[in-house]
Amino acid sequence: MKTPEEIQNIAIQVIADEKKALEGIEKYIDNSFSDAVETIFRASGRVIITGIGKSANIATKIVSTLNSTGTPALFMHAADAIHGDLGMIQPGDVVVCISKSGNTPEIKVLIPLVKNFGNKLIAIVGNTDSFLAHEADIVLNTTVEHEACPNNLAPTSSTTAQLVMGDALAVALIECRNFTAQDFARFHPGGALGKQLYMRVSDLYIQNEKPLVTPNTSIRDTILEMSSRRLGCAVVVDSNDDSHILGIITDGDLRRMIKANAEISKLTAADIMSHNPKRVVDTEYAVNALHQMRTNSITQLIVVDHNDRYLGVLHLHDVLREGIL
Repeated sequence: MKTPEEIQNIAIQVIADEKKALEGIEKYIDNSFSDAVETIFRASGRVIITGIGKSANIATKIVSTLNSTGTPALFMHAADAIHGDLGMIQPGDVVVCISKSGNTPEIKVLIPLVKNFGNKLIAIVGNTDSFLAHEADIVLNTTVEHEACPNNLAPTSSTTAQLVMGDALAVALIECRNFTAQDFARFHPGGALGKQLYMRVSDLYIQNEKPLVTPNTSIRDTILEMSSRRLGCAVVVDSNDDSHILGIITDGDLRRMIKANAEISKLTAADIMSHNPKRVVDTEYAVNALHQMRTNSITQLIVVDHNDRYLGVLHLHDVLREGIL
């Protein structure tokens, strides 16, 4: 068994080797890369990405990235393709084949069939003197000098190079499509990233009760209102207009009242409320409301419309419950 220091040095060496490999493929970014991006961008169909072994694993990740950023893509396993999966290739699709050697038996069988379909073929390949490279319409070179594996066998640096080339394609296409954060949110409605980009205060506060008291409400009744609504506060509104906000009473206001040894029976909501409470407009993004609460070290915000009319209360837990961090 290696010592902890030796194990750490192995990890550092792997990172150094893969970093060097990535620096090496920078020089392969040329007009072929531009042609590949333009071919995919102008295609009337989808991107079909294929590969076998570790390259197939890389292909599935690139497919996922493309789909989530506005470029429809499908994964086709190179071995399954010749047993029926070729049917997923439609006119107008662009086929991307990923391979380190470019000479595996499955690739040699698959490529002529793809060419017969008349689809454009892009190769992401680590051997430019291979069958795949010679047959492809566009070649993206991902040749690495050495794998990070000490035996120079296990795909490590080479798969990293493939992955980075795929990311480069995806990001270039994002820029070409002017793909925005709002577009991204449409494809990620269930994830934390998507929620940050589309979920608004109005989606959350509406589930809560609407705690309110008037200036003349007794402290006893104020506490009952806060307790029953379970939001840790009561909003003080005008006696003649329950949408007009005068202040807020929170748990902290109650603690300060008790600490001051005030005669509670003689106090009303107006005596202990905090003026100018923090507000958030109902159309604001929930993530911005969370930032406002964190900045001010508070756990609730009064929700208002654009005319500053009281609508409800947003609690910190409402935001955290949705996984917006």
